Order: sequence, then C-alpha cells, then structure tokens
Amino acid sequence: MHFAPTKFDKAWLIKPERHEDERGFFARTWCQREFEEHGLDADLVQCNVSFNKTKGTVRGMHFQTAPHEEVKLVRCTRGRVFDVIVDVRPRSTTFGESFGAELSAENGVAIYVPAGFAHGFQTLEDDCELFYQISCEHHAESARGIHYADSEVRIDWPLPASIVSDKDTRLPTVRELICEPYEPPRCPGVPKKMEAVR
Repeated sequence: MHFAPTKFDKAWLIKPERHEDERGFFARTWCQREFEEHGLDADLVQCNVSFNKTKGTVRGMHFQTAPHEEVKLVRCTRGRVFDVIVDVRPRSTTFGESFGAELSAENGVAIYVPAGFAHGFQTLEDDCELFYQISCEHHAESARGIHYADSEVRIDWPLPASIVSDKDTRLPTVRELICEPYEPPRCPGVPKKMEAVR
C-alpha cells in the first residue's frame, strides 16, 4: 500500500498496490502492521456501508465525542465521491480547516480519518457506495457534527447539494464547537448547545 500524507498530521490517503494480470488485479487494502508502522490506530472494530442513490447527495460532517471518538478508514467501492475531513480539535493550529479528495471505485484510494476530525462526502454520480472501517461502535449520545455549508470552514463542494438530511441541515457551525482542553484522542467536554444535536 502507498501512504500519502495530507495537510493534517495523522490523516492519510492510502492507495492499494495493484498486481494486475489478464484476469484483472489483486490488491491489499488493509494491513495492521503497515498501519502501526505509520503510527496509525490499527484497532478497527466495526465495518459499515453507505449507499447513496442520487448524484450531489451530501452526508456530513459527522464525528463522535469522548469516550467514543472514532478513527475511520473510508473507501469508495462503487461510483465516485468527494470526501472531506475537518479538524474539530479546538486547541489545534488547524482547527476548522478542511481537506478534500476524490475517492472512487476506479482509483481505489481510501482516506484515514483520525480522531478529532469530522467526516463527510458528496456523491459525484448516481449509485455510490462507501465502505467504512471504524475504531469504535456507533454511540448515539456521542454523535455530533458541523454544518456542511459552514461559511468559515469553506468546503468547496464540487456540485450543488441535491439531497441533505434534515438532521444534517440543523448541525451547528464550527464556531459553536467549544470543547474543554483537547488532548488527542480524548475531548472531555461538549457545549450545552450541542447536547441537543442528535
């Protein structure tokens, strides 16, 4: 596998090394040892699939608070998506900044999302599917997010948003994320304003 750094510490783009022949190709998409050698959390305990019918659909930007913070390894197994992460660590020098990359079934690229980052994506064509490997089970009481169109984060979505869930349209801005002092990978506090966001 090829590990390419992003603008954020511990966030990586990962591309399988394909071994091709007349049948097609074979590639490894996960190796605990290689992830650990790069200093990444290799304790992934849950897998999820997200299927999206309509081009332009936006999901995000989601994360979980302590003690249920998530590391995610996300790849697109059907179609193409623009995948985005946002630093939501309040003491970070890159707090509120975003990074985006195209993931597709064709390019095989995955994104490693560290704890302390919100994650979301937009579909670039109909019938897209994403596969997630996650370090923590979903915990509804810890689920949080920031608004996908936050003007301060300034995510440059490639397309107008065609479908966004009602829940995601009610998420707060990044300015409303006021945690207690953050020591990765734990964030001990969440503002009351966010307690109602589910």
